[in-house]
Parts: sequence; C-alpha cells; structure tokens
Amino acid sequence: MPIILAMGQIEMCRANAHSRLDIAREVLRLRLAQLLINETMDTNGLKIPLHLALGHEAIAVAVDLAMASGDSLLLTHRNIHYNLTRADNFASEYQAYHLRNEGLDGGRLGSMNLSNPAKGLPYSSSILANNLPVAAGVALGAAVLGDGSVCFVTTGDGALEEGAFYESLQFMKSRAAPCVIVAEVNEWSLATHVSERRCAIDLEAFCNSFAVPYRRTDGADVFACLDAVKDARLAASAGATPVLLEVSLDTLGWFTVHDERAPDGRTVNYHQGPARHLEIPDWPALDPLDKDPVEQLKNWVEPATLAAEAIRIQTALREEMT
Repeated sequence: MPIILAMGQIEMCRANAHSRLDIAREVLRLRLAQLLINETMDTNGLKIPLHLALGHEAIAVAVDLAMASGDSLLLTHRNIHYNLTRADNFASEYQAYHLRNEGLDGGRLGSMNLSNPAKGLPYSSSILANNLPVAAGVALGAAVLGDGSVCFVTTGDGALEEGAFYESLQFMKSRAAPCVIVAEVNEWSLATHVSERRCAIDLEAFCNSFAVPYRRTDGADVFACLDAVKDARLAASAGATPVLLEVSLDTLGWFTVHDERAPDGRTVNYHQGPARHLEIPDWPALDPLDKDPVEQLKNWVEPATLAAEAIRIQTALREEMT
C-alpha cells in the first residue's frame, strides 16, 4: 500500500517495488494486448471506433507506476494504453470494446469515453481538448482539499492548438492546482503532420511565460519516462503547480500511400481502426525500432529473457480472450 509521508508530500509510488523485468513485462503486455485487439478488429471488426496506441506503451506504464493513492488520470479519445495498464485484467477491457455486459462498465462506454473510476480514471473524452478544463477542476479540488493528491491529464498535438489548453494551464497556475499534463507529442493530428497545418509550438517557452515547470522525456524509453513522471509529480505536489511533461514519441503502425501528390509514396500516420498490415510475431517490435518502446527494452533486459516473456504473456492474454 502507498505510504503517505506528510500532507502535501509525494506518496511512495508503486514503481519503487518493481524490478526492471517487472516493468518490461508491463510494456510487453500492453503491446501484445493491443496487437490482439487489432487482430480482432481486422478479422471480426468492432462496432466502435478504436484508437490504438502502439508506440505509447512506455509513458502509460510510467504514469501507472508513478500515480499514488488518491491521484486521478483524465484521458483523451486515445486512451487504450492507460485503460489497459490500469485495469485489473485484459478480459474486462476486451469485452468492453465489444460492448458486452461482461465488459468494464457493462460495455456501455465504447472506447473513446472509456473510464474506470475505481482505478483512478474518472473521465475520458472523445472531444478534442475537453479533458483539460475538466482536469483543471479536478486539480483545483485537490488544492482545496489539501490531501496531497495530484491530477494527471493526457493531451496531444491537436489539443495543443486549442484554446482549452491555454486556458486550463493558466487557470491551474493561477489557482496553485497540482497537475501533471502529459503531452504525447507525435507531430501528427489525424493524418496530417503538424508541419502541414501550423507553425511550431515551443512548449518550453510557452510554459516559461506562465512560470510553469516544464519537463521533456523520450517516449521510447520506459525508464526515462518513469523518472520524468515521478519528477513531474513531485514538482506538482511540492510546488502546488501544474507541470507540463512533453513526451516525444512515434505512433507506430503507420503506412505508405501513393497518389498524385506523392507518386513515390508518402507516410501517413496511424490514427484509428485496425492497422491491417500488422501481425503478431514472436517478438512484437515494430518499425522504426529506435522509436519502439518494446525494442528499447533490450537496453535494460536480456533479449532472450524478453523473448520468452513475450511468448508467455501472449499465451496468457489469448486465454483471457476466450
């Protein structure tokens, strides 16, 4: 159980009790669970739109481990990685995506609004940037109660263009509301690269204008993510302030199209639905390997051990699906 050190101080997070192999297993489990769901979408289809988060596994595992008792996490439409990581089991999520009564919340929420209050996930929104002002209210509640809890909220490239992002950050800073804003920056919004749609946004400079602490981490390295999230949580709690954590990552599962605009082919980012060209190999890494959190686990754990764990985890997940 988490231990409360003192009012306003950080609680001991679960990451302290996890070994590198334990954490690697969580990343593998999250990747394989998504590939199995993708396999289902590709063969049987789903009645709902589902946004996979291949390449986002490291930050989801890090946030899960760094959250303390009483913390909350508010999510976007792409929430599968956080929901799967926080869930007690794979089966409840899998059934939820099929809208079955056995699923989480009786299969009523679909995917883009899937929440799990019992696990600290009180809200997910299918509306772009909508979760940010809601998170501002949750963080304000933490400030008023003074219970030492911190609100986490996720966002991405598209929402960074919205007024709700600016207004929420300003409000949280003005009200000394403890919040970690996890910006998953993959440089895409839908199927459009940010260079095609807008000027660059310097998040560090933006934060400096509000005197908001800024952190940045490599989204392909789960251990770098974990260190960054723990540091951001501590800064938010101790300083009674929002903290922006920019996570540089790639959403994997992209594909190439050939058209008049690019007869030699152009890369299109994966956004939602089945990634039809993906299979489930014994080692579930995806290109580009230097951007893949699964492949980067080899820097921390013996490859042979990881390969054996991947096979074992896939077998266990398939059993849950039956």
